[in-house]
Amino acid sequence: MDRTNREERTEDGVLTGDDTADADGVGVDLDTLDSRAPDAAARLDRLRRLSSLLDSAFEIPRTNVRIGLDPILGLLPGVGDATATAASAYVVAEAAALGAPRATLARMVLNVAVDAVLGSIPLVGDAFDAVWRANDRNVRLLERRLTGPTEDDVRRDRRVVLGLGLAVFLGTLTVSVLALVTLWWLLGVAGVVG
Repeated sequence: MDRTNREERTEDGVLTGDDTADADGVGVDLDTLDSRAPDAAARLDRLRRLSSLLDSAFEIPRTNVRIGLDPILGLLPGVGDATATAASAYVVAEAAALGAPRATLARMVLNVAVDAVLGSIPLVGDAFDAVWRANDRNVRLLERRLTGPTEDDVRRDRRVVLGLGLAVFLGTLTVSVLALVTLWWLLGVAGVVG
């Protein structure tokens, strides 16, 4: 996406243009945003620039594919993925400071977690980072919530939170069962249980 500084304020106070509209063309109402935090518009603009730098700053010559620093940093073992994940965590922290709903923050954390886990796989993860673009996703999520979520957005947030809760529950249950099975096996090997 070409991010230029073409901006226009409509009659209802909505700033539009490449820097203020998400992929769905949703503009951010600066009056509503300014009521949340005095420097909210500047913070949101900073998040957009960081997201672009991490996920879509450079175009690969002779292709229509854009990549950012995230997949490039991922080529550095250990340090690169940690640095990119820290920058992604900053986007989520700023979203929380701007007043994003908890369910939206959970979705953003899930995007970062998927990016961090799958992106850490050597080479394949770097290709995944180039496609997944967690930061662009998270900034679009934040912009949609700050402009007023639709009922569909709220339902989607709830489904993700319920899915995360179920995944945590099932993961905890699996670890507990494995621990009990291992303990039972060890007791059997020691001859305590027969």
